[in-house]
Amino acid sequence: MSQKTVFQRIIDREIPAEIVYEDEQCIAFKDIHPAAPVHILVVPKKPIPTLTDLTPADEALIGHLFVAMKTIAAQLGLKSGFRVVCNCGPDAGQEVMHVHFHMVGGRTFGWPPG
Repeated sequence: MSQKTVFQRIIDREIPAEIVYEDEQCIAFKDIHPAAPVHILVVPKKPIPTLTDLTPADEALIGHLFVAMKTIAAQLGLKSGFRVVCNCGPDAGQEVMHVHFHMVGGRTFGWPPG
């Protein structure tokens, strides 16, 4: 049996997190190493390692996460905008092998990123 990721341990309430949103399908909490004044991780409760592990059955779940991000943005007052980032795999910088989206805001961002 594989070990639980840190995100699964947060979902299971085994370790604390500053949760800003939760429903039956996802959880969102503050990143402990913020890259912006607002940095929230939005995580499905279903453990999916990377975007490349998604199946057609996950389509509604991923759409749900984006609708949740709209709610979170409004709740946090991100009226001027925010950025959503998803790293897929080690070469892209994914450190926790559980699909998650970074919502960053509260400042102006440049382009291109990275």
